[in-house]
Amino acid sequence: MKYMLMLFEPETDWEARPDDLAANLAEHDVFSAWLKERGIAEVGGEALRGPSTATTLRKVGDEMVVTDGPFAELKEHLGGFYIIDAKDLDEAIEAARRCPTGTVTEIRPLWDMTDFT
Repeated sequence: MKYMLMLFEPETDWEARPDDLAANLAEHDVFSAWLKERGIAEVGGEALRGPSTATTLRKVGDEMVVTDGPFAELKEHLGGFYIIDAKDLDEAIEAARRCPTGTVTEIRPLWDMTDFT
């Protein structure tokens, strides 16, 4: 089953901290190697730019209104994600425990939309 690991962290200007960024990326390389060793497919994943770069669309009546910035003021924001293919939730939890993250990792199963076609 496919799961999304959503990585929440405090906003960090990684470009201003290249040494910290290199160390953080090295941790993710170790995590990706661990997934491969365990036979857990890494289907996808990316790091996200900070919330100040966000554009939000919000439905107001019948119209979608565009605003700059994040949806809400938060101490932590979605900083990146992995999509993995794990045998079950227990294996996804084990992967999430090893995944480098700022403060919170949320695990969500993806719907297999082929069941609806």
